[in-house]
Amino acid sequence: MPISHFDQIDAYQRSKRLYPQIVKLTQTFPSHGWHLKDQLCRSANSIHANIAEGFSRSPAEFKMYLTRALGSCNETKSHIEDAINIELLDQVAGRNLIDEYTVVGKQIYRLREKWNVFPKPTSDI
Repeated sequence: MPISHFDQIDAYQRSKRLYPQIVKLTQTFPSHGWHLKDQLCRSANSIHANIAEGFSRSPAEFKMYLTRALGSCNETKSHIEDAINIELLDQVAGRNLIDEYTVVGKQIYRLREKWNVFPKPTSDI
């Protein structure tokens, strides 16, 4: 079945569901970790935001937005690793999040590679 709305995309749904977990976890960061908290929240939010924003664009533009979403996914994983390494985040919780974002990244990559075989999204208008 063709995708007619961005909220039908698995990577969008998964990253949207993960975002509140990131916000909640970063609330425990001490004040000296504010910069990492900010960057982690921004990159995690950027994943589903880029999927949503790019969906209404041309297939070529959507692929560009998916590339940005994939970059934000990789950035999020890197920030989680940093938080683990400086002991702002529990290693088990952090590794679980990294695993989740690895799945999101694979979903985005596959979608980006196959998007041109899908019909252009229809407008709700």
